[in-house]
Parts: sequence; C-alpha cells; structure tokens
Amino acid sequence: MTSEEIAGLIGRVAIGDRKAFAALYRATGPKLLSICVRILKDRAEAEDALQEVYIKIWQRSSVFAASTGAPSSWLATIARNQAIDIMRARKPAASELDSAYDLSDDALDPEQQAVIRDEGRRIDTCMEELEADRAVAVRNAYVEGLSYQELADQFGVPLNTMRTWLRRSLLKLRECMER
Repeated sequence: MTSEEIAGLIGRVAIGDRKAFAALYRATGPKLLSICVRILKDRAEAEDALQEVYIKIWQRSSVFAASTGAPSSWLATIARNQAIDIMRARKPAASELDSAYDLSDDALDPEQQAVIRDEGRRIDTCMEELEADRAVAVRNAYVEGLSYQELADQFGVPLNTMRTWLRRSLLKLRECMER
C-alpha cells in the first residue's frame, strides 16, 4: 500500500470510518507489531501494546497532517513511543531488588559513608533549586520508577510536557552538581 493510500485511510479514520480503520490495521498491523516486539522483546506484551497503539491512532487520526511527513513514520512513532512507555512502566520485582541488596557490601568504611552522605546533601540542595512540581516529578520518575505517562497523568499535563520538564530538570541538576 502506498503512502498516499495510507494517508487517505488515516483521513477517513479521522471522520470515524470503521472500515478504513480495519483496512489501516490490516495494512500496517504487522509492521507496527514488529516494532513493538523488537522493543519489548515479548510477543504477548507487544500485542497488548499494539492494541493501545491503534486506540491512539483512532483518537489522534485527526491531528495527522499528510503534508508534514510520511504516514508510516507517524504510525511507527506512535508504536515506538507506546512500547517505550510500557518498558519504562515495568517495575522490578521485589525479590530482584532484595537479591541485589543482598549482594551489596554493607561494610562501608567511614570515609565512604561520609562521601555518600555529602553527595546526598548536594543532591538535596540541588533538588531544592527546582520548582516544587518539577522536583516531585524527578523524584517520582527516578526514585519511584513512574513512567512518563504516569507522571503526565499525575500532574495533568501532556506527555511531551512531562518529558520536557524532566529533561530540563535533569540539566539543571547536572549544572548544579558540577558547581
């Protein structure tokens, strides 16, 4: 199927054409599934991701602009981002964390403990320089392990806004830590 045909199907999906949606799925489903499988490395999880991808396509088809790029790129980006969000949302099993702690060396000498405490204080000081909601988002992302989507939902902002918050906050933290 050509790019123009796929763009036409997306346009018809935007006006609620279910037959066009089914045709779009038949034409693009295998390719988008392969993207999800390649990222997630689990077929069942990739199939679940693919369902979410097509829900997003149905919901966002009206914002697709054929003049801005290839429809296959737009579809692949949605699939890729969905798979990455699922990967980020994975949380390690408690037993894996416990075994990691068991392997760690609890016998740090006093100098190492002092260095760790000092580093912790520096991080806390730098976190205080961030806006309060940005600091909470950074903690939830990198300490609690929440996904970008979970954070966006929690703060009531679009996903890309959350990505921007975190990227800029990390740059500020790096700058602060280098002082």
